[in-house]
Amino acid sequence: MARPRRIVLIRHGESAGNVDDTVYEREPDHALSLTETGLRQAKEAGGPLREMFGEERISAYVSPYRRTHQTFRELGLDPARVRVREEPRLREQDWGNWQDRDDVRRQKAYRDAYGHFFYRFAQGESGADVYDRVGAFLESLWRSFEDPNHPPNVLIVTHGLTMRLFCMRWFHWTVADFESLSNPDNAERRILLLGPDGRYSLDRPFERWCVPESYGVTG
Repeated sequence: MARPRRIVLIRHGESAGNVDDTVYEREPDHALSLTETGLRQAKEAGGPLREMFGEERISAYVSPYRRTHQTFRELGLDPARVRVREEPRLREQDWGNWQDRDDVRRQKAYRDAYGHFFYRFAQGESGADVYDRVGAFLESLWRSFEDPNHPPNVLIVTHGLTMRLFCMRWFHWTVADFESLSNPDNAERRILLLGPDGRYSLDRPFERWCVPESYGVTG
């Protein structure tokens, strides 16, 4: 099994929806573009990635949203060294279709009270739903490592909540752990590094906004 030395997770740059939540009433979430700031963030994130990857090959997976495709493009990776696939299972949490701003704000307040993992948006998904599809993607990812010629780097361009749930699934974090984590900033990354013991570790933790409160046996 040719496990990669690095699995890099990066959140998309700032999008129109990050600065103006009324845009969801006019445009579908998947169609939102990066702002000028988001384009700059993605371009700036590309420099350290290109330096880290060097001349090594990369297997890249990109969420099917416009802002993640734009982020990937602005990273400026050498196309001759990158095998890229669009991966729908890495999309943003579905909040419903044409969104009413006031309703979404109410539902976000309900989610904060109910819990980000379990609360399901009307006509949308819960964090647990996203966890399940991320888990299905991980099974596919592990099978890809059976190829002896698998690239030594994996790059995943996705969304903040999806990044946290990916790490939750990979490292077997509890729901209480997940609930305590803050979203990464736009164009921020986390790297899973393969150690000499054959295990992966996270290059740095996610910030916490509260102390995890476990129900008991797994805390």
